[in-house]
Amino acid sequence: MEESVRPLKTEDPVAHLDLPPAPTPPSPRRATGSDRTPSTAWEGRYRAWVIASDLAATLVVIVVSAAIIDGLALNHLHALGTALAVMVALPANRAWHQQLLGEGAEEFRRLGRGLVAAAVLVALGGLLFGALDVQPWVFVVVPAIAALAFPQRYVLRRVLHHRRRRGRCLLPVMAAGDPATVGDLIARTKLESHVGWRVEAVCTSDGSAGAAGDGEVGGVPVVGRLGDLADHVRRGGYRVVAVTADQYWTPKRLQQLAWDLEGTKAELVVAPVLMEVAGPRLNVSGVFGMPLLRVTAPKFTGGRRFVKAVVDRVVSAALLVAFSPLLLLIALAIKLGDRGPAIYRQRRVGRDGDTFTMLKFRTMVRDADQVRSKLVQANEGAGPLFKMRKDPRVTRVGSVLRRYSLDELPQLLNVLSGHMSLVGPRPPLPEETESYERDARRRLLVKPGVTGLWQVSGRSDLSWAESIRLDLRYVEDWSLALDVVILWKTARAVIGGAGAY
Repeated sequence: MEESVRPLKTEDPVAHLDLPPAPTPPSPRRATGSDRTPSTAWEGRYRAWVIASDLAATLVVIVVSAAIIDGLALNHLHALGTALAVMVALPANRAWHQQLLGEGAEEFRRLGRGLVAAAVLVALGGLLFGALDVQPWVFVVVPAIAALAFPQRYVLRRVLHHRRRRGRCLLPVMAAGDPATVGDLIARTKLESHVGWRVEAVCTSDGSAGAAGDGEVGGVPVVGRLGDLADHVRRGGYRVVAVTADQYWTPKRLQQLAWDLEGTKAELVVAPVLMEVAGPRLNVSGVFGMPLLRVTAPKFTGGRRFVKAVVDRVVSAALLVAFSPLLLLIALAIKLGDRGPAIYRQRRVGRDGDTFTMLKFRTMVRDADQVRSKLVQANEGAGPLFKMRKDPRVTRVGSVLRRYSLDELPQLLNVLSGHMSLVGPRPPLPEETESYERDARRRLLVKPGVTGLWQVSGRSDLSWAESIRLDLRYVEDWSLALDVVILWKTARAVIGGAGAY
């Protein structure tokens, strides 16, 4: 499921970082000693802000709760026990680990796991010391801490991402490998600046830029050979060493590189090139003294899927009730616009290729399907999709609904009926699936979603290949934490209206 956010006006956790927006690429002798410190000094400060925000959320919730619960004549010592449980559980679950902060769903997963562990510790403490009145602290106070801590983490992350888009708070990276694979890595780091990498130097097997021949790969200077990589890293003070595919690399040479980097602050990252799989399906284990990547099969049934199905129905029902006045107003506005039906019904393909009737608010004129044949030449959609930025069939009410995705609210009824999920791949049309290649058909292994990675990554601005890649990434690497992150980002994508037409 990336963004433009106004930085906080007070207490900016990275306000003191003074990295230039457009740094000059380094030479192999760029930095030594204290010269290395400023480029990553923000890491410690950002981590301190994260820890402080979590502890502040804990303190505020516990103080307020203690005042309320103490009025109910319960033991005031429960407040101290809950605070200690949180302070022990969060670091024990690596919720403050430096490498997890600022990117990916794992940060929020660790925070959630830590708070669940804290609730368990409070409950066990109550049983151990015979304090059986700890239920409010387990089932109310700890969830209240989570309700405050998660948004705080998100705000801090948004501030960090905003500064990264301006060229600040980035980790200096040395990329090492074949010029082609290094070039792809550089392009990805520029496209997704929120990750926080800035490739500042490159090493290749022969010290050249390959076919480019200009001493640079993707605008980044080549500073040496792979055999001298460790020396360049020590002199340059790079924070990450990203190793990409190259015939030079052997298990022995990678092991030697890891040994040579010991004692530096550089993190060695090796990019697997055989497949694009990440998330909970990918694990590293040692077999016969060899590090092996274990790729488990994606699971489309089981306990987590059951939880997802329950959450889908409960949340969709709650949203339908909460939005019922808005739904009625939208239906009335459409009806008054041209006296046509408020709901548009369309056959879509769901899980395992089963078709269902998807519901949307009507945003086009009543004979839109007949008019479409006259607009084929003006199609701007990717692949088999039909899209136009200024579709003449869209009504005035419909343009507003589309911009803020309000036309999709009736799909909550499809979620409630079990045909769709809150999060999943985009629901395709039957004629789309007829042209699917084998890989694209994997989108049909799960229920389509009201929102998904496609929704929060550009929507109609994406190419067909990119939308397929995002949907397949969701199918392959699905997790409950990823669903939560996508739902969180959906609100921002909808408000911004990017890619909606």
